[in-house]
Formats: sequence, structure tokens, C-alpha cells
Amino acid sequence: MTVKFVKKEYGNKTEILMHPDHYVAFAHTFLQDDAKAVVVDGRKIVKAGTIYPANDATAKGVVFYDVDVTDGDATGALIVHGFIKESALPAAPEATAKAALKLVHFYPALPAESES
Repeated sequence: MTVKFVKKEYGNKTEILMHPDHYVAFAHTFLQDDAKAVVVDGRKIVKAGTIYPANDATAKGVVFYDVDVTDGDATGALIVHGFIKESALPAAPEATAKAALKLVHFYPALPAESES
């Protein structure tokens, strides 16, 4: 049996954590036909910072890093505990999502971030 492994790097990783040494994340398999995937340079990507599976009361976690599902299902990580920069997210978290993610704390942009 042959196992196909494809790894592609696309520039810098998006850092969504306020404190990169303090978080808990669980492995999650993202499906190739995932509704949260967006097309970036011809690739289907579930973007870092996406509230998953939806930005509402069903939220289970926040996607840690971009996950490429172009070539098939892919394993990524969902942050379930930590301190996250709202300014780094693709969409602002809804109040219902924040309530569902009880151990995730969202922080607005710091003064130094908002000036750049």
C-alpha cells in the first residue's frame, strides 16, 4: 500500500494566538468538500482563525493554522482553550460563538497592532 503525502508551504503562517505557549488544541479531520474552505491561489484552504464548524452557538473550536483540503481530507487542529487575537481572524466571532467557546478568550487588537 502506498501512502501519498503532500506538503506545501504558502508564506508565513498566520499567528492567531496572543500567547503562543498557552493553548490546547485537538486534532480534527477537515473534509475535502468542507463548506468553510475558501479558494486561495487555486487551492481549497480552511483558513487559520476560522470559527469551526460555524460562527454561532455550534462552535467547537478555532482553526489553528491553514489546512489545505485541495487534494483530499486533511488533518489540522482546533484550538479549544487559549487567548486569541480577534484582529487575526478572517471574521469577527459572534457573541453566540464566544459563549460556546467557554475556554477561548478573544482579545481586540493591541494599540501597536492597530497602528500598523
